[in-house]
Parts: sequence; C-alpha cells; structure tokens
Amino acid sequence: MRLFTPYTPPAFLVDFLLNCGATLFATTTYSSFPWILNLLLLLPAITLYVLDKPALAKHSSPTAKTSKSEKDTKLDALPVKPFITNYRGAMMVITCVAILAVDFRVFPRRFAKVENWGTSLMDMGVGSFVFTAGVVSVRASLKEGAGRQPLSRRLIASFRHALPLLLLGTLRLISVKGLDYAEHVTEYGVHWNFFFTLGFLPPFAALFQTAFDLVPSYAVLSFLLAAVYEIALDWTSLGSFILVAPRTNLFSQNREGIFSFFGYLAIFLAGQSLGASALPRQKPIAKNASIQTKLQQSTFGKLIMTSVFWTALFYLSTSYYGLRLPVSRRLANLPYFLWVSSFNSYQITICYAIESFLFPNLYKATTKDEESRRSRDATSTVLYAYNRNGLAVFLVANLLTGLVNMTFPTLHMTVLQSMGILVAYIATVTAVAVGLDMYNLTIKL
Repeated sequence: MRLFTPYTPPAFLVDFLLNCGATLFATTTYSSFPWILNLLLLLPAITLYVLDKPALAKHSSPTAKTSKSEKDTKLDALPVKPFITNYRGAMMVITCVAILAVDFRVFPRRFAKVENWGTSLMDMGVGSFVFTAGVVSVRASLKEGAGRQPLSRRLIASFRHALPLLLLGTLRLISVKGLDYAEHVTEYGVHWNFFFTLGFLPPFAALFQTAFDLVPSYAVLSFLLAAVYEIALDWTSLGSFILVAPRTNLFSQNREGIFSFFGYLAIFLAGQSLGASALPRQKPIAKNASIQTKLQQSTFGKLIMTSVFWTALFYLSTSYYGLRLPVSRRLANLPYFLWVSSFNSYQITICYAIESFLFPNLYKATTKDEESRRSRDATSTVLYAYNRNGLAVFLVANLLTGLVNMTFPTLHMTVLQSMGILVAYIATVTAVAVGLDMYNLTIKL
C-alpha cells in the first residue's frame, strides 16, 4: 500500500501502533473488550483497502534485463515467505509484551502461565516460540536435499548454534540467583531456564534427522516422540515425580526443564514438518486439477491438511470420547504438544490465506530481484525486524523486564502508570529491532 511507500517516520508510527500497540492493548486494557478493539482496527483497514490505489510497478529496461546474470534472474527454490515472516514477527512481539506485562495488574491473570493443568496465552507463547523456530530451521535440510552431511558434521554445526544459547542460559541463571530476582521454580526447575531448552534443541534435532531416513516424516516422528513420552508419564511414576517429588539433588531440582524438553523437541519437529511443506516454492498446478490434487500439491492445501491433522489428534487426546488427557505446559505432555501444533498450524494457514488475498501476484515474479522487492512490500517492516533478530530482541526484552521489575513496584501501579511503562518498554524494544534492521545487522545466537 502507498501508506508505507516510502517508509517514512509517520509510516513507521502506524506500523508500530498496528503491530505492537494493538497487541499490547489487546492483552491489557482491551482484553475484556476484544470486539471494540477489532472494530477500531478493521474499519480503518477496510477503508484504506477500498480507497487506496496500488502504486505503479517500475519496469526495468530491456538492456537491464539482458545484462543480468543467470544467477540473478533464476528464482530461488526456497523463496522468502512473507506470511512466515509476519507470523514469526507477530509471535515475537506478543512474547516480548507478555513477559513484562504479566508483572502488572493490568495484565489479566487468565493470560498468565498455569501451575499444572490448563491453558493460557503465555503457555501457548513458549510453545509457539519453539514451533516457529522449527519451521525455519528445516530450511537448511531442504537446501541440502539428498546430499545431507554426515551425522558428525551436523552435530558439530548444531553445537555451534547451541553454545551461545547455553551461555545465555548460564548468564541468566547467574544473574537471577545473584540479584535474588523473583522466579517460579515449578516452571522449569531451580536452575533450568528457557534458554537451556532452546540451546539443546539443535543437537537433538540433528539426531532426529538420522531417524528421518527410517521414518521419512517429521510429523510422524514428532507424534511418536510425544506419544512415547506421554506413555512414560501415564504408565510409570514419571508424572508424579515431575509434579510432587522433593528436590533433593541437581536432577530432581530441575526435573521440569529436563523432562519437558522431550515435549518441546516434539513441538520443534512438528514445526519442521510444517516448514517442509510451507517453505519450498509451489510447483505449477493444472487449472482443471481435482480438489484432492490441489490439496496434496498446493502450499495452501498442505497447510490446511496439516492443521486438520493436528486438530483431530488434539480432539482425540482431550475429548470425552478420546483419551481425556488434560493439557499441561509444565509437563509438555501429548495434549500440550498437539494444542501448540494445531494452533500454530492454523495461524500460519490464516496468514497464508491473507497474503494470497492481498498479494495474489507475489510469487509470479520473473526475476529473483523482483520477487525480493515484492516480498519486502508484503512484509511489515516492524515484524520483519523482530523476525530478523528474534533471539537478540528477546534477550533485550528480558534485560529490560528485569530492569523494570527492580526499579518499579509493578504490582502496585495504576492503569495509567502501567500502560505508560509498557508503551515505553515495547517502543524501546521495537527501536532496537528496527535499528538493527536499518543498519543491516543480523545477530545470530
């Protein structure tokens, strides 16, 4: 839309208010009035869509076209997908909002993490973080194709990715204990934290790439892992050990983080399964093809079938006529795995549908450069920035969260004071993300 072309400071302000401000207010002051907020967002959006005229495309001269090398004009088999970027960016925004907003009374308690059983916004947040990490991580495997590297090399490469995260987890552990910062032990344990969970995912995912040769489906692998873990929870004393055992040694002190890792690994593999369907370029499909063929070969069809698959399994695991298992983020059990996989699959499918409606010619470009420009035009700059340096931005958000909690009595502040601090906080985090993007910096952790 011409509103964001060129990307001026007023355009940035609108971008920030739509993608960060709306998320902040939806989870705080408007949490009990979602329809009012939706109307406030939809009415201007519909008006702009109806009245706005698309900018004329700039066509390059024939000389410019012929001077380009084959490398520049050949379309990438794994193009950047704006709907993935937008979703991952939005997920990062709400994650950064929630980790601080939960410390204020303006944030409803129903959104905070549950103790043992049940679901909430923040319970979905940690699972979604892992799921979307799996979606993009499969890109390297798709590039390798049949020429995948030996297990030893994959493990070495995965440990290189894991070391910075494990270091961050150690630094967080030292800082939390040193500053006597408030923490919830039953979330991950006495010493374990989410950075350790993220850090151990790459090496174990590399091991499962070998298992992929025997079971050529990340979806099946992820479900088998979650099912075996659920059997261990229900048919042995593992479940009661995690929930009620005394913390007598290092292992029992961190039992939640250690055992929930199996559930998060299953979620990561489920994300890889969706990524394997969503990231490759869609091959041409005949116009007279049957509905079954379109579902099997089109990206949209694959996303729909994936969403239905996980939803059906979730219903069977939790319904009265199924296994009747409760969801537990603390255990990261089978229903939690299926809940996260179903929700994220549907959300990504919806993002794809919106992208197809608003940008129908996105993947019809004839050159790589043209497709890249179209992809950037279809992506929010704020969400692109959050996605580009996701873990670095998440680290900054964690540091600011600690600073705010040590500086202000968050639980005793008025609504106006709380919202003022939260707006300043998310504006600062966004400024860091967009600033890194403006200077073309990518911090890989």
